[in-house]
Amino acid sequence: MKESCYRMRKLIFVPLINKIATMTTIKKIALGKNGPLVSKLGLGCMRMSPVWGGPKNDENESIATIQQALDSGINFLNTGDFYGSGHNELLVGKAIKGRRDDAFISVKFGAIFYGNQMLGLDLRPIAIKNFINYSLVRLGIDTIDLYQPCRLDNSVPVEDVIGTVADLIKEGKVRHLGVSEITADQLRKVNSIHPVTALEIGYSLADRQIESDLLPTAKELGIGVVAFANTAEGLLTGEMKAPLPANAYHHHFSRFQGDNLVKNLEKVEILKQMAKEKGYTPTQLAIAWVNAQGDHIMPLVSMSRRSRLPENIAAMEIAFTPDEMNTLNTHFSAGAILGETYLQR
Repeated sequence: MKESCYRMRKLIFVPLINKIATMTTIKKIALGKNGPLVSKLGLGCMRMSPVWGGPKNDENESIATIQQALDSGINFLNTGDFYGSGHNELLVGKAIKGRRDDAFISVKFGAIFYGNQMLGLDLRPIAIKNFINYSLVRLGIDTIDLYQPCRLDNSVPVEDVIGTVADLIKEGKVRHLGVSEITADQLRKVNSIHPVTALEIGYSLADRQIESDLLPTAKELGIGVVAFANTAEGLLTGEMKAPLPANAYHHHFSRFQGDNLVKNLEKVEILKQMAKEKGYTPTQLAIAWVNAQGDHIMPLVSMSRRSRLPENIAAMEIAFTPDEMNTLNTHFSAGAILGETYLQR
């Protein structure tokens, strides 16, 4: 009886939430201390392109998704010059044509791909100056709002990498400096060279290792946090089942292998139960948890279909009771999820 009542509630309640979400104006926050105003929810565009060799999505649907996101008040669009070898930037460029002022464009650079395989990084100043010219042309814009190396390694002195972006800011080709997937020490060093506006990093109930040092450092320095992988590569959606299909990319990571996956999916059951009781999906609760971690933190959610927008917008309105938040934080404490992903490299 309880299960049938839940199904009935979901049939009525979720469409209502979706309808309300389409009318909701997304909250705006300052990206970093005294930074630009951006939507509290960001749109990740990567999955609209075949980054790892997968099939292309329907371009018209992808463009329509970006435009509907803009219509809904989501102005933060995240892309990378290596997403689909420039395909993603071209896509975003088509979507924002004629409405540049509606969009805040975040671009990552530095990764070198060939044959759908990442070969490494090229962070030389001469390469960065080349990368940005191609990005500006593909996007059809004169200035990139947030420009960031996708990672930092020791191949090029960090002073040269960040100094080059600082020069691009002086030239008017870039407005703000961002960084992605770096350590707390690296963040301090970069910020000492040029003020950092935003840190892009993976963060979810299942990946909380950054809470010990990186998040506190970003907050101390007044740097905004753009948090991707809110569902931990699908683990927290409540839809993943063991064993995974043989061709799933997840097999590369120990979190999704053997007994680790079985035990990790058992941990997700409490999220599924809470979602059922609150009348939402586990994905919505996973996004809502990230959103609740602070006004300086933006959930960056990947979407390629308009049908995903209402539920993800609705997730931004979800509130947790103190008991619910305590349950989630205790159950998904740091280290509770077994195995690693690329976020632990």
